[in-house]
Amino acid sequence: MADLSNAFSGFSTDDVAAAQAFYGGTLGLDVSVDHELLFLHFSGRDVLIYPKGPAHTPATYTVLNFPVDDVPGTVAELRGRGVEFEKYAGTPVQTDDDFVFRGGGPPIAWFRDPAGNILSIIARAG
Repeated sequence: MADLSNAFSGFSTDDVAAAQAFYGGTLGLDVSVDHELLFLHFSGRDVLIYPKGPAHTPATYTVLNFPVDDVPGTVAELRGRGVEFEKYAGTPVQTDDDFVFRGGGPPIAWFRDPAGNILSIIARAG
């Protein structure tokens, strides 16, 4: 039987260099580029960001979640690095003045990468 246990996720961008600067520089993640593909290295798994050029359409859903112990504190830190968080009002998902949704489930805050893909800071489970 085929061993499919080493799967990893990926999503597209319109600009690999901008994605590399954002994920590696702004967010401070471990990244590498191989054959024009950007890899985000996390403990145990990688995430692939692949170029799609002008055909790229940003995801309309969260493509990557970053679990943290302190959502408002992490939001404040990332805002200090220039990350702009989504402010939702008048919808079922409403964020507060700290850009955090606290309306059920874990606290969560959303932001976008340079290609417009949606990412989140979410309270670590437990």
